[in-house]
Amino acid sequence: MTRDDLFNINAGIVAVLCEAISATCPDAWVLIISNPVNSTVPIAAEIFKRAGTYHPTRLFGVTTLDVVRAEAFVAELLGADPKDVAVPVVGGHAGATILPLLSQAKPQLQLEPPRAAALMARIQDAGTEVVHAKAGAGSATLSMAWAAARFVEACLRAMGGEGGIVECSYVASSLTSLPFFASPVRLGRSGVEEFLPLGPMNELEQRNYDTMLPELAGSIQKGVEFVQKRQQQQAGQ
Repeated sequence: MTRDDLFNINAGIVAVLCEAISATCPDAWVLIISNPVNSTVPIAAEIFKRAGTYHPTRLFGVTTLDVVRAEAFVAELLGADPKDVAVPVVGGHAGATILPLLSQAKPQLQLEPPRAAALMARIQDAGTEVVHAKAGAGSATLSMAWAAARFVEACLRAMGGEGGIVECSYVASSLTSLPFFASPVRLGRSGVEEFLPLGPMNELEQRNYDTMLPELAGSIQKGVEFVQKRQQQQAGQ
C-alpha cells in the first residue's frame, strides 16, 4: 500500500466519523490516531468547521507513540527506566516532521552531534524498524496501543479535574507559523488549557525544525484540500 492509498482510505474514514460526531456528540473530545495524522487532524477540523461544531481545544492528534519511542531509546542509553524519562517530541507525526528535542530530555542526555543525529533518525524511522523486525508481516501494534492508552488515560484524568497533566499532542496551535503543530500541552477539564513553550533548541534541532516546517505545511494543506474536494463532489451529486 502506498502513502497515497493510506491517505485516501483513512481520510475518508476520518471524514465520515467526524460527520457522525458532529451530529451525535458535538462536544466530545476527539482523538485522531489514524495516519497520516499530519493530514487527518486538519481533515477533522475542516469537517467540524463546516458543521459549526469545531472545538479546537478538544481535537487532538495522538503523537504519543513518538514520545514513547524517544523515552524508551533515551532510557536505554541512560540505563534508566523509561517511566523516569521525559523527552518532548514536537512538530508532526511522520518522518522528518517528528522532532525529538533530545537536548531537553530529563534526565539530561549528553551526546555528540553525530550520535544525537543518529538517535533522532532512529526515533523518526522507528516504525520502519518495526516493519523490518517483523519481516514485513506487520507494523507497530502493541506500542501503538500502549501509546493510545497513555494519551486516553491522560485525557480522562484531566477531564476528571486532576491538575498538572502534560502530554505532547498535534493540535491547533499558534506556537509556530503553522495552524497545527505537536507540542507539550497542559490538559484540563475543557481540553487544551495551556501551550507550553517549545524551549531552546540546539543547532541540530533548529536545523531539523526549519527543514520540517514546509513538509508539515504541505501535509496540512493536503488535508484541507481533501475536504474541499469532498464537499464539491457531494454538492454535485
